[in-house]
Amino acid sequence: MAGLTDVVKGMYAGFEKGDVAAVLAALADDVSWTEAEGFPYGGTYVGHNAIIQHVFMRLATEWHGFGVDPAEYVEQGNTVVALGHYHGTYKATGKSFRVPFGHIWTFADGKVSVFRQLTDTYVVRQTMV
Repeated sequence: MAGLTDVVKGMYAGFEKGDVAAVLAALADDVSWTEAEGFPYGGTYVGHNAIIQHVFMRLATEWHGFGVDPAEYVEQGNTVVALGHYHGTYKATGKSFRVPFGHIWTFADGKVSVFRQLTDTYVVRQTMV
């Protein structure tokens, strides 16, 4: 059985390939997904459909090349923390950004039950104006 860090790495690989099904397969049906307050899609979304509608679809349609570059992982108990950078170009303004992130992935019964995002929302918002 894969370790929790391997599951998180697999999700990032799925994001990179645009394989939403692979990402969703690692998430509990009632996963709680929190985008940072101040982030363009800030808020907490529960369940696959809410995450697809409020986060994934918007990232796919409002940005060119939005990507996640995880660089470091810390696993303890049922939690994996990933540190890295976001990057992308906002279609409406043509402005690009690169900003650090922290992702906290909490597991229950082998699936992600809670996701929390930490990032510099100001930098991302400045790209959008």
